[in-house]
Amino acid sequence: MSQSLAKILVHTVFSTKDRRPFLRDKSLRAELHRYLGGILANRDCQPLIIGGVEDHVHLLSTLSRTCEAAEMVKEVKRGSSLWLKTRSGNLRDFAWQNGYGIFSVGFSQIEGVKNYIAGQEEHHRKISFQDELRQFLRRYEIEFDERHVWD
Repeated sequence: MSQSLAKILVHTVFSTKDRRPFLRDKSLRAELHRYLGGILANRDCQPLIIGGVEDHVHLLSTLSRTCEAAEMVKEVKRGSSLWLKTRSGNLRDFAWQNGYGIFSVGFSQIEGVKNYIAGQEEHHRKISFQDELRQFLRRYEIEFDERHVWD
């Protein structure tokens, strides 16, 4: 095969620093989600859906065959943080948490993950971000230390 081809799907999750509810404003949140999608697209990572609530975001996207996962997340967080700080004086202190979760998604799981991300507001009426992330980490059998997950 003379051409290199790939379709890698990832579900990325990260929170605001200390889970501060910076993203309460729904119109700002919608704008942010579009902006995050633009950053992904500029890195050749196709955004499929972006959602979240006041203190964290979920991104379902492809991972370009030439883009490393850590580099993609770093650029998404850096670019969106800089952008958010220009939106309002209330966001001058905005920051994302240092860490993130990124999970592989099978092609047959796309619709389920899309529905999950689209239903974040309803979902978080019943479960906290911390419990949600713990569930992901257990489902993907990722060992973690509680002392270092919640910065």
